Amino acid sequence: MKISRRRFILSSALVGGGLAIGYAATRPSDHRIANDTLAEGSARYLTSFLKIDTYNKVTVYVNHSEMGQGSHTALAMMAADELDAAWEQVRIEQAPATDLYATGDMAIGFAGEFGVPSFLMPLVKASAMKIAQIGNLQTTGGSASIRFTGQLGMRVAGAAARAMLIQCAAERWGVPTDECTTALSYVHHNASGQSLSYGELADAAAGLEPPEAPILKQRTQFNIMGKAMSRVDIPAKVDGSAFYGLDYNSDDMLFAAIRLAPVFGTKLVSVDATEALERRGVKKVIELGDSVAVVADNYWRAKEALKVVAAKFERSDNDSVSSADIAARFDEELARSEGSKDFEAGDAEAKLTQASEIIKASYSVPYLAHAPMEPMNCTVHIQNGRADVWTSTQDPLAVRGRVASVAGLNERAVTHHPSYLGGGFGRRLPFNWNVIDHATKIAMQFSVPVKTVFSREDDLQQDYYRPAVTSNFKAGLDANGNILAWHNRYTGPIQTPGAAHIPYAIDHQSIRVVNGDTHVPIAAWRSVDHSQQTFFTESFIDELAHRAGTNPFHFRLELLHKHPRHQKVLEAAAEAAGYGRNLAEGRALGIAVQESFGSICAEIAEVSIGPDGKPVVHKVTAAIDCGWVVNPDTAKAQVESGVIFGLTAAMYGEITIKEGRVSQNNFPDYEMVRMATSPEIDVHLIESGASLGGLGEPATPPIAAAVTNAVYILTGQRIRELPLSKHNFVQNSTLAKA
Repeated sequence: MKISRRRFILSSALVGGGLAIGYAATRPSDHRIANDTLAEGSARYLTSFLKIDTYNKVTVYVNHSEMGQGSHTALAMMAADELDAAWEQVRIEQAPATDLYATGDMAIGFAGEFGVPSFLMPLVKASAMKIAQIGNLQTTGGSASIRFTGQLGMRVAGAAARAMLIQCAAERWGVPTDECTTALSYVHHNASGQSLSYGELADAAAGLEPPEAPILKQRTQFNIMGKAMSRVDIPAKVDGSAFYGLDYNSDDMLFAAIRLAPVFGTKLVSVDATEALERRGVKKVIELGDSVAVVADNYWRAKEALKVVAAKFERSDNDSVSSADIAARFDEELARSEGSKDFEAGDAEAKLTQASEIIKASYSVPYLAHAPMEPMNCTVHIQNGRADVWTSTQDPLAVRGRVASVAGLNERAVTHHPSYLGGGFGRRLPFNWNVIDHATKIAMQFSVPVKTVFSREDDLQQDYYRPAVTSNFKAGLDANGNILAWHNRYTGPIQTPGAAHIPYAIDHQSIRVVNGDTHVPIAAWRSVDHSQQTFFTESFIDELAHRAGTNPFHFRLELLHKHPRHQKVLEAAAEAAGYGRNLAEGRALGIAVQESFGSICAEIAEVSIGPDGKPVVHKVTAAIDCGWVVNPDTAKAQVESGVIFGLTAAMYGEITIKEGRVSQNNFPDYEMVRMATSPEIDVHLIESGASLGGLGEPATPPIAAAVTNAVYILTGQRIRELPLSKHNFVQNSTLAKA
């Protein structure tokens, strides 16, 4: 496709910067575009996020996906509070996949988080939306929805709309704006006793330009934020009316089942579909570069017919690769290479030579699948030069762009129909979409909607996995047990900068990453690098505490003296868990703490060893400082969810490679924590007043180390390889009592 003049200009802004500022200054404002292209009836957009109708109903358009995290409700709360809207009058809509709703605020937020110099931030803010539009970013991930879009987008939109409504009311009454107040979707002039509803003012307000920097409320002024509000998506999910991508159906729809190359990266060589084409309901067998698909009039027929398709795939050098081979490759790479710098302070190498004792340890974790409950699926209908798409996604704009690219269509000729997501965890981000391309190519051969569905087996065996990682440590202790040096080498790649960094006051550190590339496709997995690195670092710091003969809790507290927020979170978790008090016989408490996505989370796991020699996690106490809390009920639910997700990985999670391909097939051999094995979870929210942090991911990283640190106390056995299900334990009664 030829690049449009507009996209060329915006792309140039990535290099020069100044063009983006000029374009931003001259283009129509977003709410004017929304009113021209999206408005219906009497409702008017005051910003692209907010629409008000004559009946005083406020609609908040949320440009993030709802996949169970409650962000639709929380983001609407932020806009509605700044607007001073009556919450019962607020509706929430998933924003459409258009450039208006690109997630530019995420670009601004992550730029600051990744250390873009302050003198460049004005340029980032001026060009972020254009960059997001060029990149087709309407992304949900990185625990960014509330802390970036909420803070920089929704709150600003609400405050701007409120200012516009006040201005219109003041002009109508002929009074100064500072004499007007707002409450429950009305503007009041108390001196004259006059009031006007937002609905009465919306049409006039929509003709104004939103102020760029409206005054936001102080926390003491919040009326909605900070209160436990019921999530708006729950009723539909309870009564079964919630719509997911997999739910789309039509009378003329066809269904596709697909078999991808079992060894990643190999190509299809030949197909014999004779028997499959004789099956009832089968319409076509389609050969794609790396796969073969059967299209039929229902999914079961397509799936069953696919079983009798004789497909051959090319052989490759990876056909004999196993998990053991990959682990050996990692060990070899770590032995021969110093890799590249992640973090350096002082001179760790020199300090190791001065140490009274050097402690060494090697940790590893396997590949993990995302395994969302809704398997990957995508329905595409191409006709008359247009395409309609139904799929559960964490990035609707990217879906639109991808389908357009594959089908050779203009992006504006593609419509993505929004839906809830039956789990995401990173699997439904744009770089994890082997289903979108295949579904589009298949649909191009028909004039009716075609739904391509990955079976559970497909989903487990054709995922983009959390990377397997090996991490080697050395630490030097002086004669008093003080840490002189911290030396860490681990296999990459780095997906989230800083995950391997430690908050502890150790003057001499050397943290480096070596190549960890394999043929296994990898991508973001809930909490990304933090889930692996926290297990490594919090286990090793625990090893050092025990070697120094110091209580692990007090050992951490002392080393965190430069980080009072970390100390407070750790102390809150310990107090709530009863750390230091008598426990039931045969139980121990393990501890871990990590900062990720702007939040600090400490977890304490109460563990025993069951009669079968496996750990039993009875209770997890979590304390988290995310700055301040928008919706306490959702915040606690997200921490609980993160604990269970991370505990599943720690206890059972493992994708193994044999003969170049994934061995696991379905949930019977990819076990998860279930209701009967889920621990009691006690969550404590700490409001430090710091900048907003995330909640969807920060509770996942600490749990593995918290559990294995407790196992060490019970058994004297240090777990350096996950999952725990690979190990058997015998409780050491002397250690457990100690």
